[in-house]
Amino acid sequence: MKMNLTRAAVGGWVFVLMALLVAGCSTTKKIDWTSRVGNYTYDQALMEFGPPDKSAKLEDGTLIADWITQRGYPQTWVNYGYPYRRGHFFYPTYADTYTTYMPDYILRLTFGGDGKLRTWKKFTR
Repeated sequence: MKMNLTRAAVGGWVFVLMALLVAGCSTTKKIDWTSRVGNYTYDQALMEFGPPDKSAKLEDGTLIADWITQRGYPQTWVNYGYPYRRGHFFYPTYADTYTTYMPDYILRLTFGGDGKLRTWKKFTR
């Protein structure tokens, strides 16, 4: 039996396959930190995230480590005033620029003296 596929049918299947591929690649890895408390170690964190951006070891052996998960950045905005017309051209009366700063997103993991995850926290700075 000979199959006769039209160009539109083939294009439709290619579109569906590409959409599935893009959807599969765009998923982000969500970590359930609550389930990792008590059995996740500092060595596993090093393997997964690399060395921390900041860390401190306390006298009782507790290790507090911070990883920057998303770096902040400045964002500049330009606000133009009401324009006035001169001939065929419009000119703004003023241009006001201001900059806002997006924060760093930080993951703080606290490990006990045994090297196991005790607490976790996400915050911005």
